[in-house]
Amino acid sequence: MMRIRLSNGYEIPQIGVGTWTLRGDTARQNVRLALEAGFRHIDTAQMYENEVEVGQGIADSSVSRQDIFVTTKVNTNVMREGCDAIRQSIDESLTKLKTDYIDLLLIHWPVKDCVKGTWLVMEESVSQGKVRSIGVSNFNSHHLDELLSYAKIRPVVNQIEVHPFMTQEENIAYNHQLGIQVEAWGPFGQGDIDVVGHPVLQSLAKKHRKTASQIVLRWLVQRGLITIPRAKPNHFAENLEIMSFTLSEEDMASVNSLNKNLRSNELNDPETFPW
Repeated sequence: MMRIRLSNGYEIPQIGVGTWTLRGDTARQNVRLALEAGFRHIDTAQMYENEVEVGQGIADSSVSRQDIFVTTKVNTNVMREGCDAIRQSIDESLTKLKTDYIDLLLIHWPVKDCVKGTWLVMEESVSQGKVRSIGVSNFNSHHLDELLSYAKIRPVVNQIEVHPFMTQEENIAYNHQLGIQVEAWGPFGQGDIDVVGHPVLQSLAKKHRKTASQIVLRWLVQRGLITIPRAKPNHFAENLEIMSFTLSEEDMASVNSLNKNLRSNELNDPETFPW
């Protein structure tokens, strides 16, 4: 498993598994199976309401906690409730995840007038040893600029929507310029968006004798991005095999050309997100 070094010295596995929409026994079993298949990076969030099951899946696996990179995110509603509520939510996440520390804690969305207070509490959690790394999710460049104007600890990751129809080239370049690693969520699109069915991706899949999903993941990895496709056991082996081939510059350009700046859901625009 390839790893990317963060600006604070910690390393994050480049490919992980996302748990959005997973609930109950499905979440628990899929997390355990992902770890036993070879994944070492699990992504959840307070908003997903599955931290208990994710924590149990980790505990059920045969993998040592110290070998697993766990990410969770502060709920937007909690951010509005103030610093004490944020502190309590972090403690609750630790309990639910059955862990003494969180590898990466993110601000889930740039909630207006709530980012600064949330960030200060997150910095406090780092100093207390509850959290190792802190970052953001769904931040655009001006959100980052404002955060960096007061942050004592710089964000190490910005988790944003990236797929062939939403390549985010300028945003990614700006993050990298600031020393912030970018993590791609929704790599295959969501909802009605059919990314992997596009003829260009199907043609590249045939050329490399891979699946279109593997082409997308390899495209992300070669861009130096972290990614977290959803935890689906029937795709675990397939997702891990993307390190076995390389896309040419021409292949990469072909995928880049599919960009439409098309979000999988228009509500997922950080500038207008309804929180």
